[in-house]
Amino acid sequence: MKAVLPTLRLLRTTPFRLALLYLGLFVISVGVILGVVYRSTAGFLEEEIGATIALEVAGLQDQYRSAGLRGLVDSVRERSGYSHTNSIYLLTTPGGVILAGNLSGWPDATAGPGGWTHFKISDYGGVNNRPSTAMAVSFVLPGQFRLLVGRDMSELDQLRGRMVVSLRWVFLVTVVLGLGGGLLLARGAMHRIEAINRTTHRIMAGDLSGRVPRGGGGDEIDRLAGNLNAMLDQIERLMTGMRQVTESVAHDLRTPLSRLRARVELALIRETDDPEVYRAVLQDTILEADRLLATFTALLSIAEAESGANRKGLEPVRLADVVRLAADLYEPVAEEKGLTLITDIRAEPTVRGNEQLLAQAVSNLLDNAIKYTPEGGRITLLLEGVGPGQSARITVADNGPGIPADMREKVLERFVRLDAARASPGNGLGLSLVEAVARLHDASLRLEDNEPGLKVGIVFPPDAG
Repeated sequence: MKAVLPTLRLLRTTPFRLALLYLGLFVISVGVILGVVYRSTAGFLEEEIGATIALEVAGLQDQYRSAGLRGLVDSVRERSGYSHTNSIYLLTTPGGVILAGNLSGWPDATAGPGGWTHFKISDYGGVNNRPSTAMAVSFVLPGQFRLLVGRDMSELDQLRGRMVVSLRWVFLVTVVLGLGGGLLLARGAMHRIEAINRTTHRIMAGDLSGRVPRGGGGDEIDRLAGNLNAMLDQIERLMTGMRQVTESVAHDLRTPLSRLRARVELALIRETDDPEVYRAVLQDTILEADRLLATFTALLSIAEAESGANRKGLEPVRLADVVRLAADLYEPVAEEKGLTLITDIRAEPTVRGNEQLLAQAVSNLLDNAIKYTPEGGRITLLLEGVGPGQSARITVADNGPGIPADMREKVLERFVRLDAARASPGNGLGLSLVEAVARLHDASLRLEDNEPGLKVGIVFPPDAG
């Protein structure tokens, strides 16, 4: 019973049904081809025999016209007397008396078109003592004498029989091989689909590390497996990010919330009539609440960008306008800190994107550069056009402390801050948001050494325009 169930399940699979469909078409095609071969071969031999008989009839008619009945009788006797001949002759009087020939009597068969007839000579006989049939033509000579000329068809009948048997075997082997191939095809496809099902069951059970195996042939199932694995990578990345965000939020927001509560509690404990004390506490509370709100806003922006919800609203965006707006906003901030902000717009590229998120990403890069560049430093905001493997590139470079090469991947994670940056305000979400916005626009985020300082580039692919 256990062996029957997989077989029944296999017979109900789509690959097996498709294999049966193609098998049916193939069998029909083979049947037509075999039928044409049979008709061509047997028909050609029959036509050749008919042509030979027609030549003999013409010769005997000439003999009758030139030598009369006696000459015709002698000629028929001579020809029918040859040993091992497969020719059939019979000459009779109007009353049916046999004058010459090698048949014992006129065949009991009805002549077809042109006087041709097929009849059985004997159950056994002929050249090789096989069941004999004949094909002959009969006609009436002047004086009502009847002449029949034909050929023993036992060899052709045997050839036809062998051809029919061979064609049946070919047809049967085609069906068997087709069914076997269909079963093997269905079993192979079912095995690979079962592997996909096992992977999905593991994932449904909570194991996000499972991946669909690929056969390496590059066929449709391999492409499906590749797409599923890419989707699973994205799901695992999102789930891992969600866990990290949850843990980071719980860890990083506990301190400011505790500090906020402590300030309010301390203000309540103090018994003073000085309104400035309460004002100072309220101002500190508002600042702390603003930092918390900024953190939540950044998290929401990252989640929105990573979810891809904004893809439907992508529209042509002039990157030069985005860069100019960000430069106008942060140039006074840079001057206030004693920094030089240089804006270099070398092209006017247009990409499909979300203008608000792109502006926020550029603003985050400028904010980070201004925050970590020492006084007297220089920041460059560069927009380039089409280049090898890209349609546009936005680069923010500074001559600050930079980021070590081994930490450049790490700082893209949420709430990650280097030790040197912990003394400055921030929540460790700036570069995470920039990376999420870049991924939403199918762009890549590149962190490079500016010697000294850091150079961050958002590189848009060639088809982003």
